[in-house]
Amino acid sequence: MTDLNNILKIRTNNLKPSKGKILISEPFLIDYYFKRSVVLLAEHNDEGTFGLIVNKPVEMYLHDMIKDFPEFNAPVYLGGPVKTDNLYFIHTQGNLIENSMEILNGLYWGGDIEHVKELILIGKLQPEQIKFFVGYSGWISNQLEEELERNSWLVANIKPNQVMQANTEKLWKTSIKKLGGDYAYWTNFPADPNLN
Repeated sequence: MTDLNNILKIRTNNLKPSKGKILISEPFLIDYYFKRSVVLLAEHNDEGTFGLIVNKPVEMYLHDMIKDFPEFNAPVYLGGPVKTDNLYFIHTQGNLIENSMEILNGLYWGGDIEHVKELILIGKLQPEQIKFFVGYSGWISNQLEEELERNSWLVANIKPNQVMQANTEKLWKTSIKKLGGDYAYWTNFPADPNLN
């Protein structure tokens, strides 16, 4: 078990959480929402942090969940444990969707949902340009820093096309592999540490 502990302690990559970065959960985090998750940070400041889990799709489309939403084959993701009765979205159409906020160059979150519906109805918004989330991931002031100190997360960079790709279920593993070095061992750990 000493080798495992040493591997988990190598987490000092000097990246700090900020808007546009991702959080990668450590391999043995057993929380229902955050187990093997990748969280895109849309806001991070002295008041707290707002993010969306980008690699946990649910088995429904938005028009199956919301009665008056137009039929649209964009998947819905579990964004986190906070306000799971609310809808959030990220997209690449900041020039089209009013009130969007830029996360990264070419990647935005939020905006006018009625405008989104209208763009879908007239065919100006495609499923690969937007992702919807139920709930979000949030941390109050200094809470995320405390979790980073406990080695629950690793901070990393990501590109918009990685976030918007169709299959993000393997994003946790591919994000770890891109870090290289000793982090590569993380992908070999079983999801249940009792199986190690």
